[in-house]
Amino acid sequence: MVAMAGTAFVPTAHSQFSPNTSTANASGTAARVVELRIDGEIEPILAEYISRGIAQANQEQASLVLITINTPGGLDTSMREIVHSILTSRVPVATYVSPTGSRAASAGFFILLSADVAAMSPGTETGAASPLLEIGGQPVQIDATLEKKIMNDATAYLRSYVEKRGRNVELAATAVTDAKAFSDKEALDGKLIDIVAPSTEKLLAELNGRTITRLDGSTMTLSLVSPSIQTVEMTGRERFLSRIVQPDAFFILLLLGVLGIYIEFTHPGLFAPGVFGAICLLLALYAMQLLPVSFAGLLLIVCALVLFVLEAKFPTHGVLGVGGVIAMVLGALFLIRSPITGMGVSLPVALGVAVPMAIIVIFLMRLVLRSRHWKLATGKEELVGEVGEVVEAAGADGSPAMIFVHGELWKASPLRERSLAKGERVRVKKVSGLTLEVETVEGKS
Repeated sequence: MVAMAGTAFVPTAHSQFSPNTSTANASGTAARVVELRIDGEIEPILAEYISRGIAQANQEQASLVLITINTPGGLDTSMREIVHSILTSRVPVATYVSPTGSRAASAGFFILLSADVAAMSPGTETGAASPLLEIGGQPVQIDATLEKKIMNDATAYLRSYVEKRGRNVELAATAVTDAKAFSDKEALDGKLIDIVAPSTEKLLAELNGRTITRLDGSTMTLSLVSPSIQTVEMTGRERFLSRIVQPDAFFILLLLGVLGIYIEFTHPGLFAPGVFGAICLLLALYAMQLLPVSFAGLLLIVCALVLFVLEAKFPTHGVLGVGGVIAMVLGALFLIRSPITGMGVSLPVALGVAVPMAIIVIFLMRLVLRSRHWKLATGKEELVGEVGEVVEAAGADGSPAMIFVHGELWKASPLRERSLAKGERVRVKKVSGLTLEVETVEGKS
């Protein structure tokens, strides 16, 4: 996983904007502002949502796209997709770090500076945009040449549009090269952003009548009198996929998938658990492509499942079961951990899933083990172990002895070389065709 590193996109300043000065919302109708929200880690589903919202605003000829930001960072590829949509938008775009206490860190810094207007609320921060190379959710040490290459690529990408936006290129570059972060006041004084506003209403009021310079050098005067804010939400599909890539949901889907397959193998023919488990596993695999999954966390979860099975097979008085619960909780906490986001499976979810999982797996495995010792309850085999009585001894002409067992008369032959006397009690040891092989259990009744 690469965070904030990759092939740089260099925007071109042509064709999409008129080179002449224009006025947004020149028709005199009520200004329509399309609001989009970046809240959380920047990942492919979020990038799809932002790009769709900007495209919709362009299609409907909105007056302004307003993107509120509160993010710790995220994936480089998703960040570049969002920046590309902002840079190529015909409708002017304003980015706004809000509410108070929010941040636009790492990839969020690149997005903040890419807009026509960059704004922050008081008490917010931005910056700390140094690229990181991650594998398994952990930063990887790389050689100096590769590190320099990644750093230069990220810096060049930032310079490619920050300079065209008329912002402080050298100061912006320090967020990448030195991981420098800025408060709202520092960002404003350093000419990284244009406005510090306490609310969306105040921001739009300051933007009304403001002349901005577009990426291609043309100018535009914003007309935002009595703006109508239209908040574009995620579609049902986007919300569903965004939930899947949340660490807690991923952990639950992973274990539900394993449990469903496990039930199908231990109780073949049920079908429903197997189908449900397969679907959950496929969804978990989809999320695994987007999340920084730790190999150590996966191994701990596998270890926990093995301990649950062993607890069912051996009388350890719960020692292996408790060990399995501990291993699963630790595996959940280690499963997803990124230095960029700090995201991971929450402790309540880890405990709430691990304990029921232990009970279910141990219970099902014990049922399987017990079933191996159960006597068949149908057919001739159910006679094995039954006790009957000899009602007719073997005849001198070679006719077999007859016993009464299980409410029926059966031919019988002794396991040892001896004759069966009438009235003897015998136990069935084997069924051979229509003849029962028996042994004596006591004397005559």
